[in-house]
Amino acid sequence: MYIGYDIKNGIKYAKVCTGKRVDGKVVTTQKSLGRVLDEAAGIYQSRERGVFTFNVETGEYGIPDASFVPNGTRRKNAREKLILNFGDAFVLDEYIGRAGMWDVADSLGYGNPDTLRCMILYYILENRSNQLAQAWHEGSYASVRYPKANLTSQRISDLLSAVGDEGSQRAFFAEYFKLVGSRPGGEKVIIDSTGLPNSIHFPLTAVSNHNGKISNEVRLIYVVQQGTNLPLFFRHVPGNVIDVSTLIRTIAELKAHGIDTKFAILDAGYLTQDNLRELYEHKVSFLSRLQENRNDYRELKAEHLGSLESKEHLVEYNSRYVYVKRVRATIMGQQAYAYICRDMAMRNIESSKLLDRAKAQGMTTDEVFDAMEDQGVFILYSSRPIRTMDVLEKYYIRQQIEQVFDICKNNTNLLPLRVHSEDTFRGHLVLAFIASVIVKMLQDSLKKSGCSVNMALYNLGLQHCKVFDDVVLPCEPVKKVNDILKTLKIKYPLEISTVS
Repeated sequence: MYIGYDIKNGIKYAKVCTGKRVDGKVVTTQKSLGRVLDEAAGIYQSRERGVFTFNVETGEYGIPDASFVPNGTRRKNAREKLILNFGDAFVLDEYIGRAGMWDVADSLGYGNPDTLRCMILYYILENRSNQLAQAWHEGSYASVRYPKANLTSQRISDLLSAVGDEGSQRAFFAEYFKLVGSRPGGEKVIIDSTGLPNSIHFPLTAVSNHNGKISNEVRLIYVVQQGTNLPLFFRHVPGNVIDVSTLIRTIAELKAHGIDTKFAILDAGYLTQDNLRELYEHKVSFLSRLQENRNDYRELKAEHLGSLESKEHLVEYNSRYVYVKRVRATIMGQQAYAYICRDMAMRNIESSKLLDRAKAQGMTTDEVFDAMEDQGVFILYSSRPIRTMDVLEKYYIRQQIEQVFDICKNNTNLLPLRVHSEDTFRGHLVLAFIASVIVKMLQDSLKKSGCSVNMALYNLGLQHCKVFDDVVLPCEPVKKVNDILKTLKIKYPLEISTVS
């Protein structure tokens, strides 16, 4: 077996030649390998296989090293662009580097860092299919900053498979926890899950019944650090795995990564008798909301609602007034602290709606009175005592995880899912997680300016640059861009040399 070559229209093609002796004669068969990309390394390209390697000694096909970037990776109809979108890619690249996230991302160990970094930028800047990443790269300053990036569809799939590998993810989280794990509040977390609707046929897709909503989905579990509000960790499970079975495993996996959880704010759906017992055994303190359909809820309400509205129980939270009464209680067989609450603003809103419909529905005065008794009432409970004036602030911190889910779904190309295998799906979640961390950091940095992340990136994206043989000249920044640069403390360059 040997490799033969042909030249057609100035392009070199390869073929596998195999000789066999038949009836005393040598008969040679040939099989095309396609276009030669790197003869020395044995790298070829064909319509059937895309870009691949072939070992003539073993006859095996393989995948080129990630660092390989073939000549002419631009689209066939692409034109050389002398003016590029500049501001968004430049500022975001500078910000990510200063925040330490490029070093963390590089710990994934992908062989072509230019491709990895460009895809992270793409996940943040463009909520579009990965098939359009190459066209974006050609029109962006990212093509100058990261010229070795290979954003063809095949190489993006290779990237996703590589970074989704368990070993790569462990290396990533080891570096990420070094960056954020020691910050204040690192052992205090919020844990919740969200559904990723999809119709992709792989084992993670399953029919989910979550809070009465039926869908085909994967469940994505996120852990958010209370002290920084940053996404800390993620897991994914099949859509038909219920939340209550994932809580202890999530905490155990965090501990295996070196994050020893001390306090967790949890969605009410996580708290079962078994989970409570595990939390107490592992000495993980928690705060959650007691579900209204539990006997414990009905008993606590019946016993303490009558004495709730008194002067000593009234607290102010976020310009709202809430009665909060703390009592010791046995909840699901465990000793805990219950906080019987009544939000007066919510009670007024609900009462107004009730009175509007009471007459139309023919309700009696007794029925109206009984209905009003439940309005604005909810019960929180925790494993340790929290001051009544602080408990609402601590509990509503969990709204931060909803903001993170919003960031993931609206700002980081997380949805819709456009992958077709479990391997690439895991890599997709890794890139979306990194992007969500960066967007949250950026959101916090821009908070005082009153400018949202979307607005900042939009205005930055309107800034262009002119590309010459050895230098890039950014156009003059407008006032809005100068304000963003000042807030982020990033210096806008007069020129950027492209000579290495």
